[in-house]
Amino acid sequence: MGRTYFVEEAIGQYLSDLSTKLKPYVTGLLIGQCSPQRDYVIQAVRTPPKEEQKEDNISPSKLASIDEEWITTHASQVSRMLPGGLLVLGVFIIATPELSKDCQNALRKLIFSVEKSLTKRRVWKPAEEEVSERAALQICSATRKVVCRTYDVQDPKSSPKPADWKYQSALSASWLALNCTVNVNIHIPLLATSLNHDLEKNTKNGLNRWSKQIEDSVFLINGQIKDDDTELLEGQKKLRGNTQSSTQFSDVKVLTQLALKRDIINTLSDRCEILFEDLIINEGPHKKSFEREYYVLPQRLFVPVAGSSVMLSDYKFGDEATGEIQERFVEMLDQSVQAEDIHIAEEINTVDICPVTDNMDDTQQQQLTKATLLLKLQQNMGVVIAAAVAVFASIFSFNYFSD
Repeated sequence: MGRTYFVEEAIGQYLSDLSTKLKPYVTGLLIGQCSPQRDYVIQAVRTPPKEEQKEDNISPSKLASIDEEWITTHASQVSRMLPGGLLVLGVFIIATPELSKDCQNALRKLIFSVEKSLTKRRVWKPAEEEVSERAALQICSATRKVVCRTYDVQDPKSSPKPADWKYQSALSASWLALNCTVNVNIHIPLLATSLNHDLEKNTKNGLNRWSKQIEDSVFLINGQIKDDDTELLEGQKKLRGNTQSSTQFSDVKVLTQLALKRDIINTLSDRCEILFEDLIINEGPHKKSFEREYYVLPQRLFVPVAGSSVMLSDYKFGDEATGEIQERFVEMLDQSVQAEDIHIAEEINTVDICPVTDNMDDTQQQQLTKATLLLKLQQNMGVVIAAAVAVFASIFSFNYFSD
């Protein structure tokens, strides 16, 4: 039996509009949430056109011309904008009947390329019970026929499996958004002679160690530690008149804890990645610094999804104008955003790089090594959002215990 995808009804109209406007084909990403029982798709996002396509209004005529690198880069950018609990669930192609026979091969290649790119960026480890199937959606622009299949991205030889694609109104309207505030102060030892790209590599290694602490952390829910087999959500358990089963609540508990932890890990990792990208662009990859320097980490901001409690996010540096953020949402998510809907929930934070100089004596070297005050990521990450399939609120506080 194949997987079932419950899809936000508005996505059907969005895909229909794309099939009318863009010929002979258009590609894009499916965004939503996986669970052991079923999957939910709350947004579809077309692949943004390249600059030359915008200028010349040129549309490639064959699927062989699909730019995998462009699509995987788009997927990586979009994944930064998703809160914990949401991910890129798959890829879609809308094509004319003449191209339909080549669609599945193209979709298969894209699914594995996208997943490889996203996996490379992650600093957390997937759980053993993680859902590894991703959706390949094919739509005929002439007949509007929908064919949905899945591939197991952990198996390179995976064969396609049929899947159900079912539209549902107000799919995410009853989802619960959980939030918490996390204060982070990480010390990562670095060499003074490190180049910018070495700083990025070593910082990521340091974040890998920190992320393990987050993954092993303990949640305090309403001030109490819950056992693994205890229901996460308590109180009246009714949704539209139907009683929720304990199995579903168990799924919600696991999903929510994973979602929050991964969001905490992702948001710090993404900020560091964005900062080093900016440094390499503005200073070059080979710059060395022998002086103490302070860099401002990008701030996280949130934008609501219409008709839902789910929030999408992005990151901005202090000198970025609101208009640039709005343009990025249009380009990355094909979504117009009003300035008043952009919420920044935290203060500006800094990275303090304090290099070790060559003329330090052994005692000074040992003191610095022991204190590991060579790179200091000091920030208040503000609101961390996780989307969970649930209908009532719980108060979450977060704490982690390190060695």
